[in-house]
Amino acid sequence: MKAYVYLVCVGGTWSAQMTIAPEVDRLFWMEEGLAEAAVVLDVRLGRIGNKERGQRDAVEKRLNGERAEEGWIWDEPLPLGDAVRCVELWDLAAGSVAGSAVGPLASLAACVEQARREAGAPRGPGKQSARPWARAAADAGGSSPGAARAATRAREAMAAAALRAAAALQGRALLRSEAHALLGSAAADTGGALQLAQLLGWLRLAGAVAAEHGRRRRECRCRRCGSGEARMHRTACAACGRMCAYCSACLAMGRSRECELLVLGMPAPSLPAGSTSADLHKWQLSPAQAAATESALRFIEAPYQPQSQREFLLWAVTGAGKTEMIFPLVESVLLRGGRALIATPRRDVVIELDPRIRRAFPKARVVTLYGGSEQRWEEGEITLATTHQLMRFHQAFDLVIIDELDAFPYHGDPMLHYAAEKSRAPHAPKLLLSATPPAELQRRARSGQLPHARVPVRYHRHPLPVPALLRTPSAAKLLQAGKLPRALLAALNRSLTRGAQLFVFVQRISQVEPMAKLLSLLLKQPAVEGTSSQDPLRADKVSRFRKSEIRVLVTTTILERGVTIPRSDVYILDADGRLFDEASLVQMAGRAGRSGDDPNGFVYFCGRERTRSQLSAVSQIRGMNRIAGKQGYLLQEGPNVRSFWRRWLNR
Repeated sequence: MKAYVYLVCVGGTWSAQMTIAPEVDRLFWMEEGLAEAAVVLDVRLGRIGNKERGQRDAVEKRLNGERAEEGWIWDEPLPLGDAVRCVELWDLAAGSVAGSAVGPLASLAACVEQARREAGAPRGPGKQSARPWARAAADAGGSSPGAARAATRAREAMAAAALRAAAALQGRALLRSEAHALLGSAAADTGGALQLAQLLGWLRLAGAVAAEHGRRRRECRCRRCGSGEARMHRTACAACGRMCAYCSACLAMGRSRECELLVLGMPAPSLPAGSTSADLHKWQLSPAQAAATESALRFIEAPYQPQSQREFLLWAVTGAGKTEMIFPLVESVLLRGGRALIATPRRDVVIELDPRIRRAFPKARVVTLYGGSEQRWEEGEITLATTHQLMRFHQAFDLVIIDELDAFPYHGDPMLHYAAEKSRAPHAPKLLLSATPPAELQRRARSGQLPHARVPVRYHRHPLPVPALLRTPSAAKLLQAGKLPRALLAALNRSLTRGAQLFVFVQRISQVEPMAKLLSLLLKQPAVEGTSSQDPLRADKVSRFRKSEIRVLVTTTILERGVTIPRSDVYILDADGRLFDEASLVQMAGRAGRSGDDPNGFVYFCGRERTRSQLSAVSQIRGMNRIAGKQGYLLQEGPNVRSFWRRWLNR
């Protein structure tokens, strides 16, 4: 895509502007009399472009503020990246330029040439034809009253289209093709509508990939995902006819490149601070849930603070009912007229959350976004999304909730953290949910640097199952031998006898199907299946597992989160392997005991030895149980019950 660069003088101050629809700018500044003067640069000759290009007196009149009646001539456009760079260079140099118009003009000419030298772009002539509506508007003072009326109607239509575009794009960050898809046929001249909306301050147009301020031209950054030069690739581009940089980090979301337009909608308006009528009682929260939710509610309704201080960690054990705890927070935002975002790294979790959110808020507009979602361009009061989808938003939400923040791919991905950060409106709070926060967040929480609330017990108020160790050979040796140790086989049979469904976790995808066949043979159980991230039938198998049609499911960490089975036991093979860290072990152990009907499920760490990760996971689980007991959140169990579970787990 290409754009034009020009200077405009308003209130005695000259500024550089970029336009993708030059006739819109001409009418906006000159026909409406909003600017004292405006000039267009002839980039081929390094001088002002107007209809009488060679006449010095016409140039002097324009520079002195006398508007010419003949209109502008738009000479060669620049590739979008060069146009953006010209405006940025002008902004950097403007402070040192003399107040006369000739000074700024010379400075802009130098900026154009500098941008061209840095990019190595070839020179070539080009013209921009006037838009049909602009042609009618230019003839407004001409031959007949009909022409004037047509010009008026054209201007009104363009203004209405710009208003619709600004409203639809509020809080969005979209490439040009995405903006066109969102607007559809709402604007006959989408480019003109976008340009007019920018001139009116309703949105902002920028290059999707642009040079970083103060750096060499070759050092670019993606303005959609925040990735830097390390993720830039350059290829010959058919759109702009040059070597064009594109971002490989967010390529799956559409090609963000130097010559591509990025449309940034205006931020969501600020919400009023102060308490609302959000009712904690109607959500039927447990004492631990209610205490944590009340702390979070006070935080999000507090007077505005700097955005860096608007983070709150909700540290809740697996199965604590985090989803139910966010309902009052979302209700608070909706009651104040705002929009809430609930984002999670995994598509499976988004799909599972969708019906629960819709049941909780039947009157709210709920939009669910993931790869292939049918609601891609819809706008709702509540948005459920995978974290990748947040790249298409810009300061849109009054509350941003990141669930499972320690999960892949969000954890450790700066691009997704950048997307989540830019999706929230200025001063909007961000709520972080996790059962196993990263070590840095835990450190900040313990030191008082990060406001937080801890939920150490599940909603049914029973203690978390503490994992027991079963010493077994590696999964590879078990498959090679074609048999299981007596203790492991006995434990599996006990779980089946008590009516439980079994999660059997392995480290490698290649071990899933062989282990499923071995267990089916040794347990004499036909309802054994295996699934992984590479299984095209994964969704169907998980659905059948939830319906109890599958008794034993062999899987990888792909199912360590987001799947709840009322009566389940967990077996983790190769628990001493390097791929299972403390967080993953805690999450996998959290599949057991989630139901109030079966709160004391069994968890087994199967491996040759105890590792630091296993010990840390057990320590974290016991620590949460200890805190829950001290705070009085646990249901009191008789000594015979406690003794029974202790003897069972120590077998």
